[in-house]
Amino acid sequence: MARMLLVLCCFSAPFFMDHRVQAADAAKPNVLFLFTDDQRADTIAALGNPHIKTPNIDELVRSGFVFNNAYCMGSTMPAVCNPSRHMMHSGMSLFRYDPKQIEGTFGETMKRAGYTTYHESKRGNTARKYHTAFDHSQYLNDQAERTSGHHGRTIANHAVKFLKDYDRDNPFFMYLGFAGPHDPRVAAEEWKALYDPAELPLPENYKPLHPFDNGEMVIRDEQLAPWPRTEETVREHLRDYYACISSIDFNIGRIIATLKETGQFDNTIIVFSSDHGLAVGSHGLFGKQSLYEHSMRAPLIFSGPGIPHGQSDAFCYLFDIFPTVCDLTHVPIPADLDGKSLTPVIDGKAAGIRDDIFLAYRNVMRGVRHGDWKLIRYPQVNVTQLFNLREDPLELHNLSESDQEQTDRMMTLLIKQQSVYGDKQPLIVENPQPATITVEMINKAAEQAANKKRKAKRRK
Repeated sequence: MARMLLVLCCFSAPFFMDHRVQAADAAKPNVLFLFTDDQRADTIAALGNPHIKTPNIDELVRSGFVFNNAYCMGSTMPAVCNPSRHMMHSGMSLFRYDPKQIEGTFGETMKRAGYTTYHESKRGNTARKYHTAFDHSQYLNDQAERTSGHHGRTIANHAVKFLKDYDRDNPFFMYLGFAGPHDPRVAAEEWKALYDPAELPLPENYKPLHPFDNGEMVIRDEQLAPWPRTEETVREHLRDYYACISSIDFNIGRIIATLKETGQFDNTIIVFSSDHGLAVGSHGLFGKQSLYEHSMRAPLIFSGPGIPHGQSDAFCYLFDIFPTVCDLTHVPIPADLDGKSLTPVIDGKAAGIRDDIFLAYRNVMRGVRHGDWKLIRYPQVNVTQLFNLREDPLELHNLSESDQEQTDRMMTLLIKQQSVYGDKQPLIVENPQPATITVEMINKAAEQAANKKRKAKRRK
């Protein structure tokens, strides 16, 4: 029977039912893929965060299938969203995607299978070459969207119009890549009023300052708040972050309401995810330029006819979404993808599809996860972290010195995973930089970075 998958968030009244009507055998399902920008995996009320208001994502969780360990593999540049989207659209891993290739990418594959393809996403740091394969393609004005007060409104306006005018001769594949809740996080008063900063708890792994120099201490994202990170500042950022997510939630609700209104909802596959997470005060950081769980994990939910309600801790990457959607819609999966279909897990036929998760960020961080264990290596400063995520999910207790045997095992696995994915970064450098960091040192480094940026602008 044709499957349906729906990915979404929405703050309007929940419209999900406990089950969805199965599509007729002859009807090919539509696909709605909603992809937010910078949304942590723990920003959904139904998945354990009672402080954020996500009523429609909550309904999606209750009706669909959730992957609790979905990871962005990492980045070769500070703009983590760029490689993340390239990996997702190509189905290839961090060191293997080809940004010039169109054939065999997500949009091109669905179009070749008979789908009318629609794309709209943010303009900056995105996989534009891949978008040329879509029948309908356009971009947001990122700054205007993020400062409008209503994150998600523009993309919803356009999607609603398309769905109302759509001739339905072919099923549609709609990819909507929102510009939020990425900064600048400007939310209208109606969204901000949902949250009182004084009542928002700090992240449980909040720190005023990261304990050592991780190689990206004064990147743009980290300069969104002063050092040391104060509790008041973090709460204000969380309020704005949550408010923008609620705005997106509402506007996606408008899209889903239109699907229902036009009779297309019961034959639409939906997937909800994001390109990566964000620190927002966790570990003394504010950006996504780290390999901690809060920055590399993203929400991933599938819902639709034939998709059972449930959750899985199976490891997966965001580039597994592409082959999974192909599988769910009975579209042939292109050969030689690094991505793997998650349908065996969804169908209950397998506990997982991957034994390990490999993570990388520029030349300053490498990481690997196996079972409950996670290792992060910082070669430029000769620092290693080892965490047991079952006992320490917040990554606060470094066991690398007290458990040398496990550290050695994980380092061996990390080297093996580097080989699997074609990563040539040395894990030991001849002259490591000092790892020590203080508020005075970081403020001085931030000022130097700002001066360098100003000089570069004058030269232009």
